[in-house]
Amino acid sequence: MGIGPNRQHGKAPAGPLAGPGERKAAAGIGELAPAGIGELAAEFGLTPRTIRFYEDQGLLAPVRECSRRVYGHRDRAQLTLICRGKRLGFTLAEIKDFLTLYETDDGQVAQMRTLIRRGRERIAALERQLRDVEDTLRELRDIVAAAAGHLRRQGAEMTEEP
Repeated sequence: MGIGPNRQHGKAPAGPLAGPGERKAAAGIGELAPAGIGELAAEFGLTPRTIRFYEDQGLLAPVRECSRRVYGHRDRAQLTLICRGKRLGFTLAEIKDFLTLYETDDGQVAQMRTLIRRGRERIAALERQLRDVEDTLRELRDIVAAAAGHLRRQGAEMTEEP
């Protein structure tokens, strides 16, 4: 199923990236009323410009009623996945791939394989960054300790400055 103006009756994403609200939306439970762009932006703490950007990138495709964008439960679920993916450090291109897999892989096999592979890659990258931060902290602590030792040996007071 492709993303297009008639896709509002399609499935909402409900894989591991989906939170409890998205799983409910996918199951049709607790469905929220359709919203305009301003309402959706407020609901997600985003700006309408951000939502339009996601549309321009092909991540969202709301139904149009005249010139008004109308966002349903599926759009909310997709926007939740977009926000979660960004928070986890995935690129918009990677997020788009995940969303496309939701559209084309009913059994979610390819989607889960992609998620596992990219998740592992992201974990490895974050672990490298964590090691780098820990190394930097160690080095800074050593420098501060050496400077404090120098001041003590000189009999100078250490002043606390931000």
